Amino acid sequence: MSMHPSLKSASKITAKRNVLKRFERIDIMRKNDKWKEGDRAYGLPKTKQSA
Repeated sequence: MSMHPSLKSASKITAKRNVLKRFERIDIMRKNDKWKEGDRAYGLPKTKQSA
């Protein structure tokens, strides 16, 4: 009997996430020189995830 697709191991599931966590958005903004130390971490603009 075969295994149901929903029971795959976590290492095999690699879907691209559409939503970034706050620290991931800050990291992207740092790379683009749009973030300075001391800036607020709330109300951040949306960022595109680089591939």
